[in-house]
Amino acid sequence: MTLQTALLQGTRLLEEASIAAPRLTAEVLLAHAMHRERVYLFAHPEQELREVEWLHYGRYLHERLQGKPNQYITGRQEFYGREFRVSPDVLIPRPETEHVVEVALRFAAQIRSFVDIGAGSGALAVTLQLETGTNAVATDISLAAAAAAVRNAERLGASVDVVACDLLSAIADHTMDLIVSNPPYVPLSEREGMQREVREWEPPVALFGGETGFEMYERIISDAPRVLRRGGRLVLELGFGSCNRVAALLADWQEIHIEPDLAGIPRVISARGRS
Repeated sequence: MTLQTALLQGTRLLEEASIAAPRLTAEVLLAHAMHRERVYLFAHPEQELREVEWLHYGRYLHERLQGKPNQYITGRQEFYGREFRVSPDVLIPRPETEHVVEVALRFAAQIRSFVDIGAGSGALAVTLQLETGTNAVATDISLAAAAAAVRNAERLGASVDVVACDLLSAIADHTMDLIVSNPPYVPLSEREGMQREVREWEPPVALFGGETGFEMYERIISDAPRVLRRGGRLVLELGFGSCNRVAALLADWQEIHIEPDLAGIPRVISARGRS
């Protein structure tokens, strides 16, 4: 079977199953099966697939048809121009979370050390450490996620201390200039309405923020003043529709700023602690 035929067949299977972006998905999975870049497929459409490549491609298609996200099949996801290794132990980094990086970098000159709460793959912690060169700590309650963050930091050459703990519980008083987090913020009541790929494959501990979806925000904002030095900053990703309530939780903070994403939806909130 040629690459062109394999792509056509894969695309048709994915289309029939109403999988999003079927052609692109087929290209990604075939390139992964061949250990090649996607451009190789376009340059060699008449090349015959080796049997082992066909077997891997068929398995990847089957996994995708069962709802497994591409990123968990390939084990990779790009974030802020770097490739992170991901698995079902960690949330897949989203492009929207890059806004957290961009907001945090505005305070780079004031940062000596920062902590990323709920680090998962380490996308935020690793990116900010490499971009700023500052002391970085990442926390996650999941041992498997903490291990994934360690591996990504080592592979990308970032100096990040990863701690397995609940939120800020292992962080000493007044040791950080910045706290960043993309906390779990989906209410448990919305579970059944989520996309199958998210609901059935991504780790619940990284998705659900309790009955209301604000429980993690409340705990982080409550404990942040203990961990931050005077005038330290807090930068949080916002869930859809959470902006006003999170802003209200920050009523005693200063310089509250809300950053929209490219669609104009409030995506990141930042605030400065008392000087």
